[in-house]
Amino acid sequence: MEFIDPAISAYAEKHSTPESSALQELNRETHARVLMPRMLSGHLQGRVLSMFSHMIRPKLILEIGTYTGYSAICLAEGLIPEGHLHTIDINDELQPLVKSYISKAGLENKITTHYGNAVNLIPALQGPFDLVFIDADKINYSNYYKLVFDKVNSGGYIIADNVLWSGKILEDTGKTDKDTRALQDFNEMIRNDKRVENVLFPIRDGLMVVRKVST
Repeated sequence: MEFIDPAISAYAEKHSTPESSALQELNRETHARVLMPRMLSGHLQGRVLSMFSHMIRPKLILEIGTYTGYSAICLAEGLIPEGHLHTIDINDELQPLVKSYISKAGLENKITTHYGNAVNLIPALQGPFDLVFIDADKINYSNYYKLVFDKVNSGGYIIADNVLWSGKILEDTGKTDKDTRALQDFNEMIRNDKRVENVLFPIRDGLMVVRKVST
């Protein structure tokens, strides 16, 4: 994930709006107690997600991949007053931690958590969504995109994390592991989808930002 000089990255964080006290605490606890803390969005990416959400002003958000709830809290900051966020994760062992920090952020009435296989849960969720954030198992990125596309409003957004995959997406497609190949295929699918406009931002591990322009 280290695409930018650490000093530049630290400078960018220093000159960005700080995390809230709840997010700071969640950041620390995730790194201290939870496996694979690099999965956390973190300060800079979290502020980017919050900024996008504030710009879009969504009424309904879907997040695929909750982890410890950091990105859900960031995204929910931009909801309109009557807005709501649904977040899905396969690992229900983190549910008590997630719920405690959603409560500390004062968002318990704004965020609903779902646990189980997202492929099975997404069809039952009622849209339309103004914003979808995909940050789950890489093998299913293309499946998630296809499942949510018709549930996204025209002019709505789909954002996918980790699309640069620590630079591994530059490797020869015939020699990559299954996760890398899945992300390569996903990026190509987006590039060739005439129904959308997209920008791949080299923020942290890569954010693919997609705007739906037609059905």
